[in-house]
Amino acid sequence: MAVSCSFLALSFFFFLFTLSPLPVSATDHIVGANRGWNPGINYTLWANNHTIYVGDYISFRYQKNQYNVFLVNQTGYDNCTLDSAVGNWSSGKDFILFNKSMRYYFICGNGQCNNGMKVSVFVHPLPSPPPSSSQHNHSSPNSAAPMVLEYLGHKFLMLSFVFVMFGYVLV
Repeated sequence: MAVSCSFLALSFFFFLFTLSPLPVSATDHIVGANRGWNPGINYTLWANNHTIYVGDYISFRYQKNQYNVFLVNQTGYDNCTLDSAVGNWSSGKDFILFNKSMRYYFICGNGQCNNGMKVSVFVHPLPSPPPSSSQHNHSSPNSAAPMVLEYLGHKFLMLSFVFVMFGYVLV
């Protein structure tokens, strides 16, 4: 019975670690960099120097109770109006996750939009994954081994740990 339970637990961990998706790291783009969300900053220049992808964040850092952030459409952005606002933040440290590729428009809603506190960013779709290894030249018969270990990475280590915990040894 103990062997059966160990086998079931081992099987569970094997499938948990090998079938779970690989982690993808998102980038946090801090609006205005070290100057934050304040009047007198060229946010168009800031936006032009950042490539933002679906799954990335932008964060607005500012003095709470002094400024805020509103998500508006292009008309609201161009005219500094809140009529089209579909989202607003006021914590002073706001993180906004992008889950769709499109252009986004943000303004400060307390009158500072007319002083330049507005930013428009285009969020790009995720880049295509690199070509599969079958398209590369396999000059070495052992070239697949490093790729398998690279793919498994931490999952391989965790699986090895589980095997050792249950008294199995990987050769």
